[in-house]
Amino acid sequence: MEKKIDSNSMQQAMRLANTPEGKQLISLLQKNNPAAVQQAMQQASAGDYSQIAKTLAPLLASPEVRALIKQMGG
Repeated sequence: MEKKIDSNSMQQAMRLANTPEGKQLISLLQKNNPAAVQQAMQQASAGDYSQIAKTLAPLLASPEVRALIKQMGG
């Protein structure tokens, strides 16, 4: 089942992305696998939100990334 992302969720994601931790997370993800980040961005632009988690899952499993997500309250 495809998950729909409403405008409030998108606004919250953008706020998190603009925090120091969010910027560090994005930088780390891009450094580790820029192709996967680009693919996830394309999927988001196309509205294919169900695939984003699958695309980023290997990146999000790293201890460094998980620690940043925890700092962000996730």
